[in-house]
Amino acid sequence: MEFTKEIRVPVICTRGVVVFPKQEVVIDVGRAKSLTALNLATDAYNGKVFVVTQKNLMIDDPKGDDLYTVGTICNVASVRKEDGFLRVKFSGIQRGSIVTLEEDPSCMMGTIEPMFDIIDDDKTQIMLVRRIAKEFEAVVGLGADLPREVMQQLTKGVPATTLADQFAQYFPMSVEKKQAILETAELNERLTLVLEELEKEKEMSQIEQEIQEKVRERVEENQKEYYLREKLRVIKEELGDVSNTSDDVETLRKMMNENPYPEYVKKKMAEELQRYEMMPSASAESSVIRTYLDWIFKVPWYTETTDETDLNVIAKRLDEDHFGLQKVKERILEYIAVKNMTKSLNAPILCLVGPPGVGKTSLAKSVARALDRKFVKMSLGGVKDEAEIRGHRRTY
Repeated sequence: MEFTKEIRVPVICTRGVVVFPKQEVVIDVGRAKSLTALNLATDAYNGKVFVVTQKNLMIDDPKGDDLYTVGTICNVASVRKEDGFLRVKFSGIQRGSIVTLEEDPSCMMGTIEPMFDIIDDDKTQIMLVRRIAKEFEAVVGLGADLPREVMQQLTKGVPATTLADQFAQYFPMSVEKKQAILETAELNERLTLVLEELEKEKEMSQIEQEIQEKVRERVEENQKEYYLREKLRVIKEELGDVSNTSDDVETLRKMMNENPYPEYVKKKMAEELQRYEMMPSASAESSVIRTYLDWIFKVPWYTETTDETDLNVIAKRLDEDHFGLQKVKERILEYIAVKNMTKSLNAPILCLVGPPGVGKTSLAKSVARALDRKFVKMSLGGVKDEAEIRGHRRTY
């Protein structure tokens, strides 16, 4: 039953809940004014009450200016006592706007003017309803979590007015948006607002689905790798071919991932780790690969120094360490000058030759100091075979 003229009923204000006509909503009532208004409505107003939303959720005792002017005339369908509050089911009857509001310390009373739906163009209405049904199917197809009540009502073929309010009541949207739909008397405009929210929800569902798909692919990839590695480890254990190689590989793989090695070095490390993991620990080749891995991990790939490129500074440092030796110093400076100009290390290796004690090592130390490089000395006395330096195989 709809009202045709102004009525005077108790007013209950809600936080973040908008009640629509022809909809049932359960609200927990606990504030003193709301409890008084509820009791007054059931005792003297045949269960009729005006439910309106407050603008700011944080206000505990809202006044007239803190409330929206449009709300819903409701009937108190049921009341259940809980611990410290009442759980009340309100059944929406009709939109209404506040004409006057009487603010009393105990409760609020309001004179409410009923609002009526404005229906202009039936063809536009039919088109909007069809569009809403289409968008709704798309949103449901994308896996959006929508209330069962909305889905059931849509399949029943409810009137357009009920459809719009049903969506607005249960569809996930802001309080401001719901209030805007409640305040819209023109039906086609109300349906348009609902359609806008459906399209937003469809877009958000598509984005969420894409994100979930990416996350699922990554998780599946990681789970697949973990599963295969665990399966390989169990097979090796069954064959008695595993001691602590798997732990060793995991330690090396952790080192590879945590340190900033260049990508081409990481690629080579990963290849050798895979070979080492697949190879029986008793194999002779396994120890060769392990030794090679030790070497490749210990090389300071990501440690670098900045060379001194100022020839004047280099010449000064060389002169500080050695008096004379002009030819040797000039040759060193020529070499460094060419390297600076070409920006390349593709050059002949300088070889200092002479009997012991003439200053070969000290001159090499001086060059390192002049360039701000670290000096490394390797004694090769007694070495006759170049393979002892270059290595018969990879690392020895």
